[in-house]
Amino acid sequence: MLHATGLEIVLPAGLDTDVLGTFTGEVRREGKPLDVCLQKVRLGMAATGLPLGLANEGSFGPHPFVPFLPSNLEIMAFIDDERGFSIHEMLFSEKTNYAQREICAVEELEDWLESVRFPSHGLIVRPKSEQPGIRVEKGIVTTDRLRAAVERAISCSEEATALVETDMRAHFNPTRMRLIRRLAFKLARRLATPCPSCTAPGWGMTSQSTGLPCEECETPTEMILSEIFTCTTCAHREERPRFDGLREAPAGRCPCCNP
Repeated sequence: MLHATGLEIVLPAGLDTDVLGTFTGEVRREGKPLDVCLQKVRLGMAATGLPLGLANEGSFGPHPFVPFLPSNLEIMAFIDDERGFSIHEMLFSEKTNYAQREICAVEELEDWLESVRFPSHGLIVRPKSEQPGIRVEKGIVTTDRLRAAVERAISCSEEATALVETDMRAHFNPTRMRLIRRLAFKLARRLATPCPSCTAPGWGMTSQSTGLPCEECETPTEMILSEIFTCTTCAHREERPRFDGLREAPAGRCPCCNP
């Protein structure tokens, strides 16, 4: 971030972003991921007293199009109160270890642990049945602690079952950290890109339009046709063809050729 933009990251001491929601559900996340990300930015700005802020928010769940495939959406937002603008960038990835297992004995995890990249990636353990006062064990990265946490969860569960899940907090998940790093570079490049009209920072793609014509019958499809670039400050706007050069949609994506 410093190399691309001349900005230096300042971490606010003691800032608790868990008040906006936790992966383990103790605090429910209210609102859309982008809204929460912008709230995080404001929390950091309030804590540091700085007019610029940056934050990240991640979401995990099933792939929107491929059944049983987990996915990760990362959002990074930047607010500049000096110039009066905010921007955000997103990255979507299928490269995630996001997973859960229900077990009655720690031995049932043997093959699964390798698939979720334990112990380089942390785990979370809790009883299957939620009970007041039962502690959720987070950030587990050793076999001894995993075994102890599973045995404790099973003993506290009415079904004698432990729920084991991947810890998706970034500092316990190197796979997620790599995606966040890519996203940070993407946002930094945008901040370093001036508007071609007024030279304000943050010029970049802000939306897309659909309607790519079918290669057989030219019917508009739901595929991306063009990309919309806008300025953070002035009204300058440009519509450009999609970046990969595709000018026609496969007939298999056409509502007429393949209803």
